[in-house]
Amino acid sequence: MTKVALALVHHPVLDRGGEIVTTAITNLDLHDMARSARTFGVLELHIVHPVAAQRLLAERIRDHWIHGSGKKRIPDRADALDVLRIVPSLEDVYASLAPGVGRAGIELWTTAASAKRSPVTNYPDARARLSQTDKPVLITFGTGWGLAGELVASADVRLAPIHAAENTGYNHLSVRAACAIVLDRLFG
Repeated sequence: MTKVALALVHHPVLDRGGEIVTTAITNLDLHDMARSARTFGVLELHIVHPVAAQRLLAERIRDHWIHGSGKKRIPDRADALDVLRIVPSLEDVYASLAPGVGRAGIELWTTAASAKRSPVTNYPDARARLSQTDKPVLITFGTGWGLAGELVASADVRLAPIHAAENTGYNHLSVRAACAIVLDRLFG
């Protein structure tokens, strides 16, 4: 089976006005996305943040649940948070998934909420592709208002965006909710 990893990207992402920014790490994102990853058999969730203080925060949260008193109180949270890998850049993720090769050695997938006019892959086709590729697959999720355009454009696969069943006039899910939906559509 193809190795699948996730990346929660905090830079480069967009703000409300479409500018490239760096967002802050959110405790709930770490917990909920790690739980979704474990539930669907994804072995790694990379938290990508260029700011050392933010990475330290994520490490402290992870360590509390894996080695600290959190593990004693809620042991299955340790199992979930054990998937976290905290890194400064996507290049670090690429290097860990394809040592010595980097980006060329993986398939980069994005969620396509911000892929306005780019071709997208539906979920049945994406599931089929997972069974055919011999490269590790990295599915990236953006914080803020989504991944920067150059990252979306560089992806090998842009998964179809998540839409409401009917037009509610509102479509802005949390990244942790979007992650759970995407994983369910791919592996559920």
